[in-house]
Amino acid sequence: MTLNELTGIIIGAAIKVHKALGPGLLESAYQACLAYELQKLGLRVEREKPIPVIYEEVHMECGFRADLLVEGSVIVEAKAKQALLPVDEAQILSHLRLLQLQVGLLINFHVVVLKDGIKRVVNNYVEEI
Repeated sequence: MTLNELTGIIIGAAIKVHKALGPGLLESAYQACLAYELQKLGLRVEREKPIPVIYEEVHMECGFRADLLVEGSVIVEAKAKQALLPVDEAQILSHLRLLQLQVGLLINFHVVVLKDGIKRVVNNYVEEI
């Protein structure tokens, strides 16, 4: 499965969760429901994936965590806030760099129409053939 196909499946599952729950809940509720939907689809999902910082030879556990890591290749950050901010995008981009991954989804469930709350973030993405 390509990264584009995987992100499409993740977005579809997020839309299903949003249609069922609507805006107004805590991020943790959306995160749990999205993880459940993705696992029902047979995808491997890690919740609260620790992200180490490696500086030269030093390996540090700084408490960074990705909300969801799907199939070991796509980070999903679930938000429930008025609007996504540049710092949200910077956070997921940093996580992508630290885990050496290419694609992440920033999903803000606190919107009326979920497509308005989805941001795809890439790190050195190479188009799949």
